[in-house]
Amino acid sequence: MSKASAAPAPLNPRANEDKALRFVARQPIFDREEKVFGYELLFRDGVQNAFTGGDSDAASRSTVDSSLLMGLDVLCDGKRAFVNCTKDTLIKGLITLLPSTKTVVEILESVPADPDVIAVCQSLREAGYQIALDDYVTDDAREPLAMMSDIIKVDMKLTTPLERAALVKKFAPWHRRMLAEKVETREEFAEAKEQGFAYFQGYFFRRPEVLTTRDMPANRVNYLRMLRAVSAADLNVPELERLIKGEASICYRLLRYLNSAAFGFKSEIHSVRHALSILGEREVRRWVRLVAAVGAGQDKPSDLVLASLVRGQFGELLSPRVQHGESDLFLLGLLSLIDAMLEIPMSAVLEKVPLDKETKAVLLGQPSVLRPVYQLMLAHESGEWQAAAQLAASLHLGPEDVAGLYWQAQQWAREVSGGA
Repeated sequence: MSKASAAPAPLNPRANEDKALRFVARQPIFDREEKVFGYELLFRDGVQNAFTGGDSDAASRSTVDSSLLMGLDVLCDGKRAFVNCTKDTLIKGLITLLPSTKTVVEILESVPADPDVIAVCQSLREAGYQIALDDYVTDDAREPLAMMSDIIKVDMKLTTPLERAALVKKFAPWHRRMLAEKVETREEFAEAKEQGFAYFQGYFFRRPEVLTTRDMPANRVNYLRMLRAVSAADLNVPELERLIKGEASICYRLLRYLNSAAFGFKSEIHSVRHALSILGEREVRRWVRLVAAVGAGQDKPSDLVLASLVRGQFGELLSPRVQHGESDLFLLGLLSLIDAMLEIPMSAVLEKVPLDKETKAVLLGQPSVLRPVYQLMLAHESGEWQAAAQLAASLHLGPEDVAGLYWQAQQWAREVSGGA
């Protein structure tokens, strides 16, 4: 299957030679408990390679090269990396440059099950690599490869429910783990899980389940109360302190985050009152929004929290470069997944948290002047490089500059979430 901004650092260590940046996106793959099993990595080398491509061999080589440069531990947080491979990548042995214990060799649908490919896959299995087949369908010509694969990926959009059920039934006796791709709703996730799929890939975890038969747990109400307090026009510091002290996990997280290297304070912050006294109003608002959002997602997939942090920081870094009126782009990105974290509709969240009209509109999927910025966040997140380039141009930004900012946001989010 396919706070202030510093000058963006080169993503490619050889950037001084070829002036190319590394564009990177990753899509999480979940197990049946909605825990992250691994990530499919999507790379391009730079603007030309990213947006004019069509050369799948070059893209596959770039994936391996970029994985070596950046490191799979950094890119995948210690989880497995699914790396797309063409026949050329397989035959030349490029994938063996990556560690077998962390790499899943994902064989694209264009790769034939010929003797050369079968021989290479057998060697890779013996070396400890896992093999995954991409976009597997009924009567697939790659059945000889399926018999030696560990994971078989089935696209929800290319198959019917009956075809998927038949594939699961066919390969279950062979102990093949089935992965459902393009899972976009909670209902599709439940259906694939019921059919026997072991892994799931798509955006279902960012589509909140609408719950109408149970109350929101008390701690989630507290997160909303804190978000509402810091979104008020006039900040009531004593009331905010009271709310924070009323939620032990938030107190702990606040102090832990503020004493981390990400914030760089010279002296240790040892109390909520101390923190509120040394921070300016803008930072107090930002600080509480950050930790309340992370707290709201503490029982959710880790990638959900990380994605909200990346979106928020990306918005913050874009702020000096785009027109956004009175809207807070950090808040836009941070709250864009709050409905999934709290498991309530976005409309219900926004009834409790006062936001400006444009931010509220874009979060509800309505017309807004902020929509291009929000779409730019999503395009970089999902590796839709052509769309990202077009959106950057519409905002009078250079695609490589934007890619540098997104990389900074990813690094910042990983550092901050590491203290969670």
